[in-house]
Amino acid sequence: MMTLIDAYPVVRWLHITLVCASGTLFVLRGISVLRGAAWPMTPVVRRTSVLIDSALLGAALTLLYILQLNPFAVGWLATKIVLLLLYIVLGTFALKRARSQGARLLCFLAAVSCLGYMVTVAVAHHPLGVFSVLAI
Repeated sequence: MMTLIDAYPVVRWLHITLVCASGTLFVLRGISVLRGAAWPMTPVVRRTSVLIDSALLGAALTLLYILQLNPFAVGWLATKIVLLLLYIVLGTFALKRARSQGARLLCFLAAVSCLGYMVTVAVAHHPLGVFSVLAI
């Protein structure tokens, strides 16, 4: 009989795959919006994005359950949550809410930076992510 911990490698792989899919779709949409394309805001693309992100959230919550982790008691997970919220806000401004092209570009670059930093936090399992080598 398979236990929940036996599913960990599959759920982890799914989570990483969905992070890649979500990030790639966001970057493609963001670049295309900045270039004036209409396709990134079509209902099918927006629904696809929501579907991927919902599955990503489900995989993340499943990992927390399997590992019995409290994300607010584990520094690097709390950092990822804060960065995720910032990424979402910046992403909405980058794709549609910012009033000018310059503001969209700035929000897009900041959102991509948040995404990249989140990945380094996840890999390092440290709130400082890529900068954790500087911590003493």
